[in-house]
Amino acid sequence: MATIVVSAPGSLFDLGKIYTTPGALNALERNKTTLAPFLERHHSGDWGDLEDEEKAENDESVTDGYRILSAYVLADDEKIWIISEAGRLSTSVLLPTEY
Repeated sequence: MATIVVSAPGSLFDLGKIYTTPGALNALERNKTTLAPFLERHHSGDWGDLEDEEKAENDESVTDGYRILSAYVLADDEKIWIISEAGRLSTSVLLPTEY
């Protein structure tokens, strides 16, 4: 399922259409959480559980229009990735094993 998200105050870039894999949806449901707080973090430049070098690359990618990857750890230690593609036409939410 795809959803269009309009940029909100404090957002750094457009998300485009958002696609979520069944695995990511199941992980969010299992952890009794929603996607919204993770999208807000990604959208505002909180890249989550990444190395400093990867965070710096994301900061440059915001300006240069390249791909942006965020990683967040859920309560049960499952990790989800949020990837906004270059060009900002789409953002995908998935488990690392689904990449």
